[in-house]
Amino acid sequence: MTTSELTAHHVGITVADLERTLPFYRDVLGLEVVDRFEVDGEAFETAVDVDGAAGTFAHLEADGVRVELVEYDPEGEAVPSNELNQPGAVHVGLAVADLEAFYADLPEDVPTLSEPRTTASGTTICFLRDPEGNLIELLEA
Repeated sequence: MTTSELTAHHVGITVADLERTLPFYRDVLGLEVVDRFEVDGEAFETAVDVDGAAGTFAHLEADGVRVELVEYDPEGEAVPSNELNQPGAVHVGLAVADLEAFYADLPEDVPTLSEPRTTASGTTICFLRDPEGNLIELLEA
């Protein structure tokens, strides 16, 4: 298989509580929920290498990029740190046309790392955290 045969399908975020986290992505970020489903059984357990695994999924649409939220049973251990500079750290990047306006409209209880800042590359960025602390980068190129 060559990389020319690969196409992007989704970006996945594992969450501890899908029902707590999904409203943030839907209502605060404005992503459309396009699918919800559950998966379990031997094939899934083997594929994810977790005995007895089951997953509850929500797929959201972000302008051609599918964001997958998944809650696993059994729940694994939390990652030791979700700071950006940690090897293995992950985040989802979402572009907005007017970052200052989007930032101003965020609910007051949404934690952010800083107000929007324009970097040396000319991109204005702002990082915020979902209800479980996962990082979301908002950017205006």
